[in-house]
Amino acid sequence: MKKTQGFTLIELLVVIAIIGILSSVVLASLNTARNKGADAAIKSNLSNMRAQAAIYYDSYSKYNTTSGTAISCSVAVDGTPTGCTALFGDATMLNGLKAAASASGSAVTANTNDDGDAWAASAVLKTTADGNFCVDSAGAAKKGSTATAGVCS
Repeated sequence: MKKTQGFTLIELLVVIAIIGILSSVVLASLNTARNKGADAAIKSNLSNMRAQAAIYYDSYSKYNTTSGTAISCSVAVDGTPTGCTALFGDATMLNGLKAAASASGSAVTANTNDDGDAWAASAVLKTTADGNFCVDSAGAAKKGSTATAGVCS
């Protein structure tokens, strides 16, 4: 009797199916890790803007240029700023907003209050469908909050 060597078609199909299942599990885990990494980048970029804002405030004694006029700034995903003047027109602050918008995949908003003595910035997080992360001049850094009139609310 002659013995043939090799794998049967069934054996090959089973191995291919197992490899397919394992690769789909790995890819699903990879997307979750990617989104968590993007959230960390958003939080880091917004939180790091505090030091630059403090330097700006020390130089100009306020965050806006005209008393009684609040600043409302928005940075699109492509990095295009709208209404970003005074504090948010500062190159370091603007770069932080642009980096947060790029990591978030949606626009980042920042604003001051009318007196120019408070600021806040917020971005949408990737891992939470409707969750934001907000930082402000009072030291707040919280999830589920948006920037409104210079505070996280």
